[in-house]
Amino acid sequence: MTDQVIIYCTCPNDDSLANQIAEQLVDARLAACVNILPNVRSVYTWQEKIAHDNEILLMVKSRRALYNKIEEKISALHPYELPEIVMVSLDAGLPEYLNWINQSTS
Repeated sequence: MTDQVIIYCTCPNDDSLANQIAEQLVDARLAACVNILPNVRSVYTWQEKIAHDNEILLMVKSRRALYNKIEEKISALHPYELPEIVMVSLDAGLPEYLNWINQSTS
């Protein structure tokens, strides 16, 4: 396992919100990169009903030590009552890329 992680967050189908979250994370050096994937179709249970939504997925490349700050930043900007913010550990990766993540985050 490495120190680098990917944090997933779904956002409402609003490019400006997704861009705002991504830019603030990168600008604060909490993320080396944020991929913005449009047209994600989510099917989930919410308040005892099955819901269907078009969303945008953020893939945040960062370090494990920065997770709490990233969670706080996303939570402060996110409109959902319960936003999806989950961290996935990376078992391995191209060493030069993982090093770039370290150098790009504070």
